[in-house]
Amino acid sequence: MMDHQKRGPLKGLKVLEIGSLIAGPFAGRLLADFGAEVIKVEPPGKGDPIRKWRMLHEGTSLWWYVQSRNKKSISLDLRKEEAQEIIRELAKEIDIIIENFKPGTLEKWGIGYDDLKKYNPSIIMVRVSGYGQDGPYRNKPGFGSIGEAMGGIRYLTGYPDRPPTRVGISLGDSVTALYAVMGALMAVYHRDHTGEGQCVDVALYEAIYSLMESAVPEYDQYGVIRERTGSTLPGIAPSNTYLCRDGKYVVIGANGDGIFKRLMDAINREDLGEDPDYASNHGRVQKSEYLDKVIGGWTIQHNLKDALKILDEYNIPAGSIYSVEDMMEDPHFIARKMICELDVDGLGKLKVPGIVPKMSKTPGSINWPGPKLGEHTEEVLKGKLGITNSQYEEWQEEGILTKNETGALKR
Repeated sequence: MMDHQKRGPLKGLKVLEIGSLIAGPFAGRLLADFGAEVIKVEPPGKGDPIRKWRMLHEGTSLWWYVQSRNKKSISLDLRKEEAQEIIRELAKEIDIIIENFKPGTLEKWGIGYDDLKKYNPSIIMVRVSGYGQDGPYRNKPGFGSIGEAMGGIRYLTGYPDRPPTRVGISLGDSVTALYAVMGALMAVYHRDHTGEGQCVDVALYEAIYSLMESAVPEYDQYGVIRERTGSTLPGIAPSNTYLCRDGKYVVIGANGDGIFKRLMDAINREDLGEDPDYASNHGRVQKSEYLDKVIGGWTIQHNLKDALKILDEYNIPAGSIYSVEDMMEDPHFIARKMICELDVDGLGKLKVPGIVPKMSKTPGSINWPGPKLGEHTEEVLKGKLGITNSQYEEWQEEGILTKNETGALKR
C-alpha cells in the first residue's frame, strides 16, 4: 500500500486534531488525504461520538471509516494534567492544531493558543466554533444546523409556501471545514515566509453567511429580502427542474443567451429563440413562468433518458438528479476515481468517496480507514516524545490514555 505521506503535497506537515464530530475532523480528513500526518486525539472509552453515528458495522459507524481515513488515533483524557502536558510536548513537534471545542475550553485546560505558542512560536491553531472566538454569542453552543439557520441558508431552502428545510447533508460543517483548511494553508504560507504562527478563527455561521451571494447589497440598496423559491433560480432564466414522462426529473440550465436559443431549437420552439423579447436574461426573467411551462410541456413528453439525449445533442447543460445508487453506477464517477475501495478489518472492501481536487503532480491518496480508538497512542507517544514503557503503562493504569484495542494494526 502506498505511503501517502511520501507522495502528497502536504508531506511533512504535522497536524494535531483535537475535536469531534464533523467540522474540525472533516478539515483534518482533507489535510490527511493530501499527505499531512494527522494525529487525532480522542477521549478514552467511547472516543469521537461519530464512531456511533448512523449505520454501524460491528459497533462502528461506516461514516467513521470515511471521516477519519488516513489519520492516527491517540486516546487521551484532556481533563487530566498529565494529558495536558502531553499536548504541550506534542505542540513542540506540530505545525497545525485543529480544535472545535467551545471557546475557552482549551484555555481552561492550559492548552489554548497563547499557552502552546510559548512552546512553539510558529504553531498554527485552527479554531472551529459556532459563533467564533469573540463577540456576544461566543459562549453559546453552536452546531452546524444552527450555523446554517443563522447564516441564512435555511431561510432560503425550500418552497415559499412551506417551512424552511435543510439540505440532506451536514452542509454547514462541511463548508466550515473547507474554510478551516484554506485558513490553515494560508497560515502555513505566511509562517514559511515569516516564521510566525497564528490563530485561525472559523465560525460556522460565518462560513454559511459567506455563501449568500448578493443578499446583503440587495437588502442594503433596495430593501429586498431574498426568499425561498423552490427549484427556481430567481433573476436568472430559464433554470429549473422539470418533470419527465417517466416520473423522473431533469435539471436544465439554459440561462445563457446562446444556450437559450439552442434549447428553443431543441424543443422545436425556434420562434421563441428568435424573439427579441427573449434575447437577454432581463427579458426572459420577466416571462420566466411562461418559459418554464413551455419547457415543462416538452420534457413531460419524453422519458428522462430521451430528453437528456436530445439536450446533449444541442449542447444544453442538463442532468438528472442523482441518488447515491446513480453515483455508484455512473461511468464518469468511476472514470474519475470518485468511488474508491478501502480494506476494513472484519468488513472487507468498503466503497468510499474519492479525493477532491485532482492534482497532476502531487495527488492525494487513501491508505487506511478510520482507525481503532487509541490505535496509535503507543506509536505516537513513544516515537515522538520518547515515553518509556514504565511511564506508558502507568498512564494506562491511571486512565490518562486508553490501551490499544485488541487486534489493532500497526501503521
